[in-house]
Amino acid sequence: MERNPSMNFPQDFRCPISMELMKDPVTISTGVTYERKNIEKWFCTYKKNICPATMQCIESLDMTPNHTLKRLILTWRNARSGDQSCSSSSSAGRHSIKHDELMELLGTIESTPFKVSCLKKLKSILEIGDEIKDDFKRLEGVEVLVRIITQVLVESSDFVTFRACEEALGVLQLLLFSEEEDDESVQLLMEPECMKSMGIMLQRGSGEARFYTISIFQKMAKVDYHWNYVAQDQGIEFFKSLIEITSDEICTKASSCALQVLIGILEASKKSRLKAIEAGAVSTLIELLPDSNRSKCEKIMQLIKLICECAEGRLAFIEHDLGIAAVCKKLLNVSEAATKIGVKIVWLLCNFHSTEGVLEEMLVCGTVKRLVTLLHISGRSTTKDRVVNIFKLHSRRWRRYPCFPEELKGYLGLENEYSC
Repeated sequence: MERNPSMNFPQDFRCPISMELMKDPVTISTGVTYERKNIEKWFCTYKKNICPATMQCIESLDMTPNHTLKRLILTWRNARSGDQSCSSSSSAGRHSIKHDELMELLGTIESTPFKVSCLKKLKSILEIGDEIKDDFKRLEGVEVLVRIITQVLVESSDFVTFRACEEALGVLQLLLFSEEEDDESVQLLMEPECMKSMGIMLQRGSGEARFYTISIFQKMAKVDYHWNYVAQDQGIEFFKSLIEITSDEICTKASSCALQVLIGILEASKKSRLKAIEAGAVSTLIELLPDSNRSKCEKIMQLIKLICECAEGRLAFIEHDLGIAAVCKKLLNVSEAATKIGVKIVWLLCNFHSTEGVLEEMLVCGTVKRLVTLLHISGRSTTKDRVVNIFKLHSRRWRRYPCFPEELKGYLGLENEYSC
């Protein structure tokens, strides 16, 4: 019972703070009984001088052991243990019990000011399987969670509210969302108030809460959430928090989720790209690129490409000392997808920001040499066409350098131009 707590026990046996079965009940001056460790934490750690259940002011913090209640609880537990040892239930019966437990637990969560313990119980129940998760959604459990999460907008400085919001996000990230547009759960999460609340948790929540939030965002991205609303409603701090998670070396899963979510957000609008640039995305992404594995590299390259599609992004990229070199080293070294994206980045720079310094750096760091290698790959592709276009644009400047191959003159149809 302690490993998988059940709510199916008498109300009077529960601690009003944790809603768990009491082991060491004590009564305070208001006549209400609590689990000793919970009420001691309330008085000593949280420095409260009111009764949690009645909200009455307390002058004396004396606690009296409730031996009668303790004996009743022990008797009940022994009887219950005996019943469980000689009975077995079918799968349908177990589901029915869990259904009733969910209903009771949701009602308790709505009514109690101490939601954290109940939410932890709820999380342990939902971890049983997908069937119970679907049941939870049918019982409007998502609506309950959203109400808890949005409460942080009203009471963001209240510790109890903040912790409840973190736990609610932990429950929410366990759920599966349908890709159908009429999925009510997704629609609830897309509401501006809920998005703003999750944005707050992304900025100020614990490491675990931030991971929960980014996981929820990733699931929303899979059902085609319109991220342009994020660019409108969220400030620079939101983007800074998201970018910070991309470089999380402890939780690589959170980092990967953050990169995927950023791709969805930046693809949605130019405004979001400008906010990401202002938040320092270019510098972070370039510094992450050298040590990234294949999957992470492709995501980072995609983000750099999206950023370089606007003038502000290209400027920020070339101003970073390692930008061109970092992208160049990934050409032909990671995957076909990474090479394709890398060529697009180089093409954008060569078409829209082809300063003498940029072109010279491409020669020095080996970009031109790698582009030449791509020309020798058989067949025709968009990537190869872009490489040809790059050489046609800038061969005049590059031809005076020894690394520019003479045989490319004929390939590019530049013999006459070179002889002049």
